Amino acid sequence: MLRKLTISNYALIDRLETEFGPGLSVITGETGAGKSIMLGAISLLLGGRADTRSIRRKDTRTMVEAVFSDPPEELCGIIEEAGPEWNPYELIIRRELSPTGRSRAFINDTPVTLQTLQAVSPSLIDIHSQHHNLLLVDSRHQLSIVDAMAGNSKLRDEYHSMFGEYVKLRQYLETARRELDRTRENREFLLFQLEQLDKLKPLRGELEEVERRFGLLSDAGEIKEQLSLAAGLTGGYERSALSLLSEARVALGRIDLSLFEDIRGEGPGVQQRLENLYIELKDLSETLGSFASEVEDDPETLSRVADRMDKLYEAQKRFKVASHDELVSFHEELRRRVGPTDDDASRLSEVEAELRSLARQLKDKASELSATRVKAAEEFSDLLTATAIPLGLPNLKFSAMVSKGRLHSDGMDRVSFLCRFNKNQELIPLDKAASGGEMSRLMLSLKEILSTRLRQPTVIFDEIDTGVSGEIADRMGRMMRNMGKGTQVIAITHLPQVASKGERHYRVYKTDVADSTLTRVSVLSDEERRLELAKMLSGDQVDEAALRNAASLLSR
Repeated sequence: MLRKLTISNYALIDRLETEFGPGLSVITGETGAGKSIMLGAISLLLGGRADTRSIRRKDTRTMVEAVFSDPPEELCGIIEEAGPEWNPYELIIRRELSPTGRSRAFINDTPVTLQTLQAVSPSLIDIHSQHHNLLLVDSRHQLSIVDAMAGNSKLRDEYHSMFGEYVKLRQYLETARRELDRTRENREFLLFQLEQLDKLKPLRGELEEVERRFGLLSDAGEIKEQLSLAAGLTGGYERSALSLLSEARVALGRIDLSLFEDIRGEGPGVQQRLENLYIELKDLSETLGSFASEVEDDPETLSRVADRMDKLYEAQKRFKVASHDELVSFHEELRRRVGPTDDDASRLSEVEAELRSLARQLKDKASELSATRVKAAEEFSDLLTATAIPLGLPNLKFSAMVSKGRLHSDGMDRVSFLCRFNKNQELIPLDKAASGGEMSRLMLSLKEILSTRLRQPTVIFDEIDTGVSGEIADRMGRMMRNMGKGTQVIAITHLPQVASKGERHYRVYKTDVADSTLTRVSVLSDEERRLELAKMLSGDQVDEAALRNAASLLSR
């Protein structure tokens, strides 16, 4: 329930603070006094568009705040997920608009996103103005009304969940089919590429080894010659370094090297050093000889290696890869893409079977959901007809028709509201049969029916009684008061018959101050209320008859 509304620096309102109570509250005032301004401010709390033109003074912010008692428990999860702490006894929503155009939203003094505000506020306030009557002719809204009457929210949630799984699986299947089709279309080309690479059989690191062998084979003659020369000079020739070292060993063997120990302290060690040199040089000469013998000076081998290297280079260029290892990776990828086609086809068959099974389950769930709607639609048709007839629609016949079709996100049903207002008229779609006044009376009847079936938020009627008067207006007022037994109702009206039914009466008026005109709201006392109703009955010239008539309306 809306307990308190505070508006500051908005349009003609400098500061307005109004408290509301349960049941039916009525708001009256001259045209242009500021009733629509109040609704505009409240729409900000619903997440409506913020407009800097509505800021009254450009040197301070605009603020709209509403305090609700006993907020709906289903909002707890949304609010806690957004950050604010949940208070089951009170909920405070605030919207601020700076002169620069920046908009901020708060719940329980904690900043929240505009999306959070838009998710929360519809469960707290329902503003109904004349253009909302168009919702009655919207097929999705008609379906939601029948569902509300059916009380099938659990079944509907189960269907939505199942439908979501069905859509995901169908999208996956469509994507997989397209991928498989593309693979099949390219299969011949892929197989051709794979066949070429299978013949080539590239190996990781192979090109580096081939390049090394090519470098060795292409200069084999020169390398072999120089290795042989080096082997000969170190030990293979008659006057090689090794033979000279051998003669030096013999010469030193004829000397007593211990005689030189006192001179440098290493006399006998010189012999050992020479021996080591001889052994090392002999091993080096043998190694060089071995190298020379292993070098292939074979034109055929060189040709084979060169050919292999050219093929690897050519494949790298043909398949547009930057390195040899990427060529090997591409070969492996081709095997993967071409190889498992049969497995993919088998998987698709499994998914298709799974989708068919889910479709059958979904259709069964939709049928179950449809049965609740057909029953609720019949009940709703009779109830709305009976409720609206006393509002000056004696020949009304209303029917909520449920027709079955293809599965969609809300089931298999489409709902159409058909009606007639004259005895000689066939049932036709609501938008073609009803005038604005008739639509308003149907909407009011609908709101009363829903208020007795569901926990409705605070409902604000913005001149829903336009186009009616007299006894019908009196009945509409009683209907709103009856709605107030189950939910808080606030009605903006120009009709005294409706205004007299409120448990509280607020008057919106304009007043001039030094440099501006301001909108004010006051709660009327019993005497003030009688005078206000008298003015609504007779205009500014209030006579005793108008006062008696006003008192009579209030006494009912």
